[in-house]
Amino acid sequence: MSYLDYIFFSSEINEIIYWWLSLSTTEEDIEVERREQVILTNMCMIYDGTKVLVEEKVGKGADGIIFPGGHVEENEAIVDSVIREMKEETGLTIEKPKLCGVKEWLNEDGSRYVVFLFKTDRFSGELSSSSEGKVFWMERSEVLKANWIWQMDELLKIMADGEYTELYLDHEKNWTAVLK
Repeated sequence: MSYLDYIFFSSEINEIIYWWLSLSTTEEDIEVERREQVILTNMCMIYDGTKVLVEEKVGKGADGIIFPGGHVEENEAIVDSVIREMKEETGLTIEKPKLCGVKEWLNEDGSRYVVFLFKTDRFSGELSSSSEGKVFWMERSEVLKANWIWQMDELLKIMADGEYTELYLDHEKNWTAVLK
């Protein structure tokens, strides 16, 4: 191979190497690829014997009964968020909430919405409603007859029965609820 052939051959190889290196992925690139926008929230079933605490929501596109809950604030621990939300929405201070599962779905914009599902029978304070809705006690036997918002049958299989740990809503299948 002549010197000129070598230079030509070397430059072709260099171009191929540079091209290949441009396709390679760094650890930083991998971390960026794994990131997704996630909205973290919580919900808690507070119970006392045969009664559960519910919240009646009105407006904001969601009328009906639900368990109290809310968003996890930036840099806030998940358990701290549910304790705070219960105080804000019900007036009650809960203790030792037990994580019993998650409800999640992917929004059409690609973001993930995660609801951490808790339950507890340890609470103190005076029950009071908030701007989020009216809170009141309901007999467990009446729960499924109520005007619920969002897949309550499935949520109870996680929160009350412990039969499942995840409720996934598939937006590509008309928001079909899948218990896992």
